[in-house]
Amino acid sequence: MRCAVAAASVRDVALRAQVSVGTVSNVLNRPNKVSADTIARVTAAIAELGFIRNDAARQLRAGRSKTIGLIVLDVRNPFFTDIARGAEDKAAEAGLSVILGNSDEDTVRESTYLDLFEEQRVHGLLISPYGDVAHRLEQLKERGIAAVLVDRSSGTDEFSSVSVDDVAGGRMAAEHLIAIGRRRIAFVGGPVQIRQVSDRLEGARAAVAEHPGVELETLVTDALTVIEGRRVGTEIRERTPLDRPDAIFAANDLVAMGVLQALMMQGAPVSVPGDIALIGYDDIDFASAAVVPLTSIRQPSALIGQMAVEIVLEEAADPELAPRQIEFQPELVIRESTGGNNAATSRD
Repeated sequence: MRCAVAAASVRDVALRAQVSVGTVSNVLNRPNKVSADTIARVTAAIAELGFIRNDAARQLRAGRSKTIGLIVLDVRNPFFTDIARGAEDKAAEAGLSVILGNSDEDTVRESTYLDLFEEQRVHGLLISPYGDVAHRLEQLKERGIAAVLVDRSSGTDEFSSVSVDDVAGGRMAAEHLIAIGRRRIAFVGGPVQIRQVSDRLEGARAAVAEHPGVELETLVTDALTVIEGRRVGTEIRERTPLDRPDAIFAANDLVAMGVLQALMMQGAPVSVPGDIALIGYDDIDFASAAVVPLTSIRQPSALIGQMAVEIVLEEAADPELAPRQIEFQPELVIRESTGGNNAATSRD
């Protein structure tokens, strides 16, 4: 039977190198205060003993870790992957790391990640919330953990946020479909309690209300996924041609691609954009590579992540800073799913 070997401690390293514990600490944390010969002796002792420094304990003693927590709605969505990449790049410049949590549009999972990041005393938190998290963010703030809402306006002056004007984006999408002559528009997306979805629908409704003779049908999905888009697309495809919409505004690109797959199934495919024009939202990389390249509303995803980290670093350094609300404007990118250059001048 093998006995477990105790991990080497700082004291063990000090004994092996014949220096004080304080000198070992200086080598690890303030090497500029130690001679080159002493650094060499301590480094050799660390290698011989297999010493591993306990950064977690050190960070907890300091009151804050060197990580930033990021909670997103769905890590499978490339839009959130791009946000995470932007956040990671900006955090790395400050010597910090980003830990990603996927709420999967589930309030219980979201709460679990909030608990975890609070326990770990993260340097700051970025969150694209699914439920009502205002009270939890207040608790984090009281513990000295700055929190920034991502891809969602805070709606108050209590917390900073970095978002895109989704009402304007929804209006932009519907106005484009109306401009190319479509009159029976279906909005496909959900759940509608997701703020981004409800804002995009609100914008579309506002645009339709300004054009007599234009109709807007709402088809709610259970999630913003390709599978849910395919389900609704199949329902639309099985309707008679007169009962189908002549345009679809999908709440994001994943839903739009699912709709596209369903409409183009073998047997009796529905032409896109001939029979039904289709527009998505987010302009993820896959949008331009779809079988019918997808018109979409572009969001500056990586920039959202970068700006959110910049704000959280500023607020961590100075908790008295007033919260900021940064709101970017969306951009229409026209491709073949709504007629390409024949529909309007593409900005892609």
